[in-house]
Amino acid sequence: MMTLLTDVTVPTALQQRTSGRLHLHFSQADAPSLRTKLVVTDQQPPLRVIRAFPMKDGSVLTHLHNISGGILGGDQLTLCACLGESTQVQLTSTGATRVYRHRENYQDAFQQTHFVIGKGALLEYLPDPLIPFAGARFQQQTRIELATGAGLFYWEVIAPGREAHDEIFAYDEVGLTLDIVAENSPIVIERMRLRPAQQSLTSLARMGDYRYFGTFYICKVGCAPAVWSALEQTLFTLAQQRTVPGEILWGVSTMPAHGMTVRALSMTNRAISDGFYLFWKDAKEKLYGKTAILPRKVY
Repeated sequence: MMTLLTDVTVPTALQQRTSGRLHLHFSQADAPSLRTKLVVTDQQPPLRVIRAFPMKDGSVLTHLHNISGGILGGDQLTLCACLGESTQVQLTSTGATRVYRHRENYQDAFQQTHFVIGKGALLEYLPDPLIPFAGARFQQQTRIELATGAGLFYWEVIAPGREAHDEIFAYDEVGLTLDIVAENSPIVIERMRLRPAQQSLTSLARMGDYRYFGTFYICKVGCAPAVWSALEQTLFTLAQQRTVPGEILWGVSTMPAHGMTVRALSMTNRAISDGFYLFWKDAKEKLYGKTAILPRKVY
């Protein structure tokens, strides 16, 4: 069931468990290195980072940690990252994001994410899947702002729950909002509210027999229309080649401007993650002339 998140009012009498914050600022070092460097301007547990790891292509890799091991009922979390001009940043989680069962008399677990990507900068946001446990209630709001020449590779995968515990669509509610703005004009506005107990996700009008769904956003502000046309054909062909009915379905669509969206329905996370890498690989080669490098994990 889909409704606007702004249509829902959370009673203020409900309790919070914790308010975690993580504010990151990336800037370009002076010549001759010109490497991207990280300054953590605010860090409140359970969110934290350790450092930015330099990569051979001049970008940096930063791991986002949740030292609670997951998102608990009542958690109110804020993640902000500002990428200065010409910076190159890869952000990833250290593992799947687990959303635990809702706690009575507590607010829904909530995470707000805000990315500001400066002129000529590039953000690759490549987290592991979101896994809502049985009884979980989770709201996520994301806003991404792109300046002239800014680029974005952003993917997200939503799991059905803990399959090993037979928790298939046993969560109470997952609400997702996303706004992507390029040069102050919106190019993506998405609102989704999933309530499996109220409206089954396994109907043919929704996910059918599939269990995982994923979305991959590819943006670069200011690219010529011919570039997007060629990339669309490449990714459309790849989507056809990777589609296996009964196992995974792929689709590709263009945004109003500056980007494309790739979507998948799948029986497994592995099929989506393997496919996302191939779409990312082709898109990065055509848009930047560079190789896509999967983030290494730290634990």
